[in-house]
Amino acid sequence: MLSCCSLQLFSQLTHQPKEFTRADTLRGTITPERSWWNVTKYNLTCSFDFNKRSIAGFNIISYEVLSAPTKEMQIDLQVGLDIDSVVLNNKQLPFRREENAFFVSVPQNQEIKSIQHIVVYYHGIPRPAIRPPWDGGLIWTKDKNGNPWISVACQGLGASVWYPCKDHQSDEPDSASLTMIVPDTLVAVSNGRLRNTIKNTDGTTAYTWAVTNPINNYNIIPYIGKYVHWHQDFAGEKGKLDCDYWVLDYNLDKAKEQFKQADKMLKCFEHWFGPYPFYEDGYKLVEAPHLGMEHQSAVAYGNNFGNGYKGNDLSGTGWGLKWDFIIVHESGHEWFGNNITSNDVADMWVHESFTNYSETIFTTCEYGKEAGNDYVIGTRKNIQNKSPIQGPFGVNQEGSGDMYYKGGNMIHTIRQVINDDEKFRKILRGLNETFYHKTVDGNDVKNYINKESGIDFSKVFYQYLNTIQIPVFEYKIAGKKVSYRWTNCIEGFNLPLKVKADGKEYWIKPTQKWKTLKVKQPVSDFSVDRNFYVETKKAD
Repeated sequence: MLSCCSLQLFSQLTHQPKEFTRADTLRGTITPERSWWNVTKYNLTCSFDFNKRSIAGFNIISYEVLSAPTKEMQIDLQVGLDIDSVVLNNKQLPFRREENAFFVSVPQNQEIKSIQHIVVYYHGIPRPAIRPPWDGGLIWTKDKNGNPWISVACQGLGASVWYPCKDHQSDEPDSASLTMIVPDTLVAVSNGRLRNTIKNTDGTTAYTWAVTNPINNYNIIPYIGKYVHWHQDFAGEKGKLDCDYWVLDYNLDKAKEQFKQADKMLKCFEHWFGPYPFYEDGYKLVEAPHLGMEHQSAVAYGNNFGNGYKGNDLSGTGWGLKWDFIIVHESGHEWFGNNITSNDVADMWVHESFTNYSETIFTTCEYGKEAGNDYVIGTRKNIQNKSPIQGPFGVNQEGSGDMYYKGGNMIHTIRQVINDDEKFRKILRGLNETFYHKTVDGNDVKNYINKESGIDFSKVFYQYLNTIQIPVFEYKIAGKKVSYRWTNCIEGFNLPLKVKADGKEYWIKPTQKWKTLKVKQPVSDFSVDRNFYVETKKAD
């Protein structure tokens, strides 16, 4: 997911409604009609009509019966698209619609732990994307030569904007395939590996791509256009990683030059985060008709083959112009967002805060630790502090866009307190190993960091995620004494702090009550380490 506070180009975060509706609950809650079954596979087939802006197809949804079924199964498909029929064991099932959800009457005798296969046939004119990827939907556009160029951007909005599914982030299919039927003048690319290509007699070609790993609903994506391709091998921690690059035919030469950065990114991120999580499905960058998105094993790229974020440095330090933001940020999501996925979008900070910090990690890998520090500190100018990072649960609602820059600075601050980069690196790698291909609650991530660091960051997490207050370190100097305390913070806030008095460093543990640091000489110069995201105030 993308962000750009200073340019008012936030990622595809939905606007926070003043009041939540029944539709929000249906979308964001594990309803009784969702709870009794678990998706194991999507086998989606879809044709695209560029002239009519319509799609038609079917999804074979394989699922495990977890408990005795309720009378109905909830299948999500947004307005603009209609279900034609639903078939289970060769029998058509009745269904009803409620806004963006369909409720299918299902047999009550489905055996617990059995795997069932329901087929949902559908068609319609899906919501078009107005300003993808932020205002998402189907993207129907043309390349500069006038050829059709089609894709989807649907994070936040939901995969049900273009195919029927169980549209809740906590339930990923264990594997998935997508067959796209397109004019034979075009090429269709998707997640994973190309399994089959069939030329039909009606001037169309069917391309089937498949992943063997769990995948977020919104990550399953079609790319349809005049694509060309090249392949490279990356010598990774788990052996040879297949890297494939798909771009429009006229962009091949400049793409080959710009995408050389992918090797550097993979080397850095494997060192810090652990092996790339989807070796079986390979790694791809695919040119997209929008800026970018973290589509698993098929990362969407639309940054015009230049460094920075559309040519801008989000940190204002110069370091952000030395590498391609989309290659680095969206690929960082392969670890945080795609490998580790939050159960509820209210915990999207798990995706975005860590991936924002991956930009700092990459800057450090390439240009050194102080460059990384400069970069993350520079991004603080983009923090707005108008609403909390933590969102409301059960209504498909993210928290504020501060999950990017403020979340990244929170992680940077925690790194300072750990004060051991090798331990910090092991924590990042351990997160990706412990929660490998899993969905998690935000508390799972917090508890893991607390345990592995040996430091209780609970109050720190709450301060930065659940409030808009930036802690204020208040101090006053009297001769050889520095008195200090925390203000503008939650009760019990206990962030340790590194300070410097006349060139000498000290670790202190402020509380909300005045404490005193005693030194040998009268203090003439006092400062707080810049790497801590706090404000300072000298008291009278």
